Amino acid sequence: MSRRHAREAALLTLFQIDFAADEALPQDVSEIALDAVQGIKEQDIPYAQALVSGTCAALPEIDAVIERAAKEWKLERMAGVDRSLIRMAYYEMCCQEERIDPGTAINEAVELAKKYGSDDSSRYVNGILSAMQKSAPA
Repeated sequence: MSRRHAREAALLTLFQIDFAADEALPQDVSEIALDAVQGIKEQDIPYAQALVSGTCAALPEIDAVIERAAKEWKLERMAGVDRSLIRMAYYEMCCQEERIDPGTAINEAVELAKKYGSDDSSRYVNGILSAMQKSAPA
C-alpha cells in the first residue's frame, strides 16, 4: 500500500469538497481524484477513504486548532489546497485511531504542498502544522 498515493487522492477529494461547500458532495474519494493520481492501486483506496471521512468528521475540531495556530490568517483566506492539506495532516497526527508520527505527517503534507500549492505553500504548511503539533494534546 502506498500511503503517499492515498494521501494525494484524499487531498484532491478534500479540496473538491471544500471548494464545493454549498453543494452536497458525498464524502468519499472522488473518481476525479483517483483518475488524477498516477500509480494509485486498489489497496490504497481504503486509507484515502478513511482520511477523507475522518477529516470531514473532525472538521470543526481541526478548524478550531488551525485558527489558534494561524493567528494572522483567517481560515477563509488560506489557499484551498493549503487548508485541505493542513486539515488532513492534523487529522493524521492527532485525530485518527492509528496516529501518524508528526514528522512524517508534516513531511508528507509539505511534499504535497510542493506539488499542488503555490511557491510559498510548503513553508506555510510546514509552519502552521509545526505550530499545531506543538499545541496538540499528547
